[in-house]
Amino acid sequence: MSLEVENLKVYYQTLRGDVKALDDVTFGLNSGEIMGLAGESGCGKTTLGHSLIRLNPPMKFIEGSVKLNHEELPIWDMEKMNDFRFMKISIIPQYAMNAMNPTRKIGDMVSDLLRSRGLDFSATLPELKRRLEMVKLPSNVLKMYPIELSGGMKQRMVMVISTLMNPSLLIADEITSALDVASQKAVAELLVEFRDQECCNSAIVITHDISILYQIADSIMIMYAGQLAEKASAEAIIHAPRHPYTKLLISSLPKVGIKHTEKRLPGIPGKPPLLLNPPTGCRFRERCPLAYGKCLEAPPFKEVEKGHFVACWKEFEQNA
Repeated sequence: MSLEVENLKVYYQTLRGDVKALDDVTFGLNSGEIMGLAGESGCGKTTLGHSLIRLNPPMKFIEGSVKLNHEELPIWDMEKMNDFRFMKISIIPQYAMNAMNPTRKIGDMVSDLLRSRGLDFSATLPELKRRLEMVKLPSNVLKMYPIELSGGMKQRMVMVISTLMNPSLLIADEITSALDVASQKAVAELLVEFRDQECCNSAIVITHDISILYQIADSIMIMYAGQLAEKASAEAIIHAPRHPYTKLLISSLPKVGIKHTEKRLPGIPGKPPLLLNPPTGCRFRERCPLAYGKCLEAPPFKEVEKGHFVACWKEFEQNA
């Protein structure tokens, strides 16, 4: 396993109490794997991604462990994590187009980053230019200010900067959300190329767009209300989901050739629970069409067949 996460809990501190945004999460990521992370807004996707690299207040580490290539990541300590950021784990942040300092030229920003990690800009420049060519950016962008680049160009530039030190794990947070359809496809395909060119070893891609994940991800993990619902290959999640929430999520996707003026897209009734005081048992039970008495107990997240994990009592019964 490239990444091993066990019983991770990360809450948000508020005046009314702790919001249980990430509650007892356990999963693994294989070397070379691109895993998509999907679910409704507020389900904990971005919290999970950020907790692996940088815990910003009011985020609070409660318990759990994270190992990258069998080495413990001190995610509870901001300063100790500096030894891992960019070098071993890196992130393409949400709204990456605004991630660069607008008052500095791009080349100067890259130089500062390399210097902070004990690397020489001149020695790295040939590889930097190679990667700019890989993402179809001219080398003279290094002499430009971010405002001189289009949205898609900024996104690709941030991807280059985030992977320049060949991190073992790359976290991509909603990197296609602010782009047009053509740019979305290009950026998504670049993630695969970065993995194939060993610019990173494995990746977690956080997005609302499951159709993007189906095109580029090896596996997809579904979250609901701060917990894991299902994880399997991208093919299995799309064509043979096991968890009721995943099934409803997939069924709500638009299909080619169907006019939705004639047939409305189905939705998921109800709304997610408040995580300040989440319900006991399965957190999806109040919206689940298959809920029964056993769902008052929290189901474990366990493997029902090789590589397919699910947290659902009804599914466990069917596989007993």
